[in-house]
Amino acid sequence: MKKFFLIIISILLIDQILKIYIKSHFKLGDGILIFPYFWILFVENPGMAYGIYLGQGYYGKIILSILRFFLVFFIFIFLYKSVKRGFTNYLTIPISLILSGALGNFLDSALYGLLFNSGTIYSKEYHKWIPYFGISKINSPFSIIFGNENGYASFMEGCVVDMFYFPIIDINIPDWIPIFGNYNFQFFKPIFNISDIVISIGVFLLFLFKKKIKNIKIF
Repeated sequence: MKKFFLIIISILLIDQILKIYIKSHFKLGDGILIFPYFWILFVENPGMAYGIYLGQGYYGKIILSILRFFLVFFIFIFLYKSVKRGFTNYLTIPISLILSGALGNFLDSALYGLLFNSGTIYSKEYHKWIPYFGISKINSPFSIIFGNENGYASFMEGCVVDMFYFPIIDINIPDWIPIFGNYNFQFFKPIFNISDIVISIGVFLLFLFKKKIKNIKIF
């Protein structure tokens, strides 16, 4: 179990250190071109991985945060039982990756509203997510405990920090082309983070090694 614990903690630390650094040093929407077609671009995501939403608005956000909690809990139980029963690494390592990614995004949702003094919030009056200006500051843990400083949102209401952007194709289609004229086409448009990457890798590995794990009696 130590091996899987090390995988999860290592990924989680890298994920959270990068997210906290980006949010506490970048203004929302700021970006740095690393090399052609690769940007570090700071956005906040109230939805799921790669900007996918589970319902619109405040209640969709809360439902998603609760589902993230149960997802992390059940994946952890599944991984624990799989390791205890000696299942192959072809199953347990991908599950470890998925768990670390799910936990990373859950921590954003659960704690970032308390940890930072500013962030993207939902306006019930205007029925949309409202961005903020400036650079966020981290509240001291003691001030959070004793209520001396307020975060930008309550528990489970924080937004996920995303930063990896790969606009491999970004073209404006000319007006004279039928149907698609005057349209901006981008690939790859979603902005994501390390948690999203390791979840995607974990799912891909499960499909890649499905023949090696299909005969395992999980239940």
